[in-house]
Amino acid sequence: MRGSFSCLCPRGYQKRGEQCIDIDECSVSSFCHHRCVNTLGSYYCQCNPGFQLASNNYTCVDLDECSTSSPCAQECYNMIGSYICQCSPGYELSRDRVNCEDIDECRTSSYLCQYQCVNEPGRFSCVCPEGYQLVGTRSCQDINECESNTHDCAEDAMCWNYYGGFRCYPANPCLDPYVRMSDNRCVCHVTNPLCRDQPYSIVYKYMSIRSNRAVPSDVFQVQATLIYSNTINTFRIKSGNENGDFYLRHTSGVSAMLVLIKPLTGPREYIVDLEMVTVNSLMNYRSSSILRLTIIVGPYPF
Repeated sequence: MRGSFSCLCPRGYQKRGEQCIDIDECSVSSFCHHRCVNTLGSYYCQCNPGFQLASNNYTCVDLDECSTSSPCAQECYNMIGSYICQCSPGYELSRDRVNCEDIDECRTSSYLCQYQCVNEPGRFSCVCPEGYQLVGTRSCQDINECESNTHDCAEDAMCWNYYGGFRCYPANPCLDPYVRMSDNRCVCHVTNPLCRDQPYSIVYKYMSIRSNRAVPSDVFQVQATLIYSNTINTFRIKSGNENGDFYLRHTSGVSAMLVLIKPLTGPREYIVDLEMVTVNSLMNYRSSSILRLTIIVGPYPF
């Protein structure tokens, strides 16, 4: 009015009497998306953790922590208002939910590898003992040194492979008065006086079995190579069975089966003499022959 005046308050204040009082915008209306903070003559908006204020200064939008700060040791997955950390295969999340710790797979199971498990960062590997090679990723297979020519046997020796190694045996196993008739057969001729009380023939055989093989188990069959009428053949273990590890089961009149009846632990070598006695009562004839079986027990059950 002419001849008078009035007082006005600045923006953000309201007149009360002759004073300007701050307007608490936060209590008047929902100006902000998440939280409103009142100030003298104004206000501002804040966002909850995991969000950030948009360019309009009112709206809150998700904060992608994974792309802005890389908070995780290995893998980060953004979520609305938060994030989670995960680990690569072979690792597990530590208690702080941020870092990753190596998983010792070798301690979690004893069946991962056939022989030995070696833990490595984020993974594991299997190794095999000397004389074996890794097949695939977990199994061990015997290396045949005799076929691969990785043995050191002399020229006059025979290389024999067994589970986990090899051995060298004389190419000619015949000892006097025996005469070599074939690679593994020695004969003591009746015309030689020294052969009178000796078995007519000795046949040398070699075989390998795994350690702690299940029992009872058929191991080797011995059989007459020549069959005559009116003869009776009997079989027995002549030597090499002092601990009673084997049993000889007659399967017919001309054959018998060597049976393993006790578990054998290697590495160890057994030499078992299997004797066959042939008797012909009509001709008053008696003869014996030996099958000298060398059994090599490998050091492991594989």
